[in-house]
Amino acid sequence: MGAHAHHDHEVKVTVIPADSAKIKKIWMTCLILGVVTAIEFVLAFKMGRGTLLTSIFVFLTFVKTFYIVGEFMHLKYEAKVLIWSIALPMCFIAWLILALCVEGDAILQLREWVK
Repeated sequence: MGAHAHHDHEVKVTVIPADSAKIKKIWMTCLILGVVTAIEFVLAFKMGRGTLLTSIFVFLTFVKTFYIVGEFMHLKYEAKVLIWSIALPMCFIAWLILALCVEGDAILQLREWVK
């Protein structure tokens, strides 16, 4: 044969050591995010459109966002001051979004009433 003989060896990749705690945590994260997304999906088809549904969607989106940031960016292991410096402005932004939705709905209803 020559220097370029063909070998039928299968390459097997294994993680050593297999960390079952990390694998379990990944599956738990997937499950939590999947459940919250499923709740959003069900509410999208079961509830009427309006401020309440928008508020629920905004709240659940922030729940998922904070969970993702906490887990994958390891923010939950940081100092509490850092967490609050991110969470508090986000709460104000959520309040702003909800306030704009409520005010926008009120303006639309007022326009309909004036016609």
